[in-house]
Amino acid sequence: MVEYGNGVSGVAGQVSGGSGATGRSVDLGAQAGQFVSDSMQVLSTLPPAGLLALAVVVFLGLLLLKRAF
Repeated sequence: MVEYGNGVSGVAGQVSGGSGATGRSVDLGAQAGQFVSDSMQVLSTLPPAGLLALAVVVFLGLLLLKRAF
């Protein structure tokens, strides 16, 4: 483990300052930006038939919500 920076004094799973389940700090702004970026990447790589199907599903969902409320 020395090659990863954990020598004899390094403890596996060492707790340091931070938050979250993994002990790392959470940057919500960066996560939101990555969500938008990933979503745009997925949409830009969809074939035309997939885009059309997605548009139909979103349209039908909006109609369903309009009738429900």
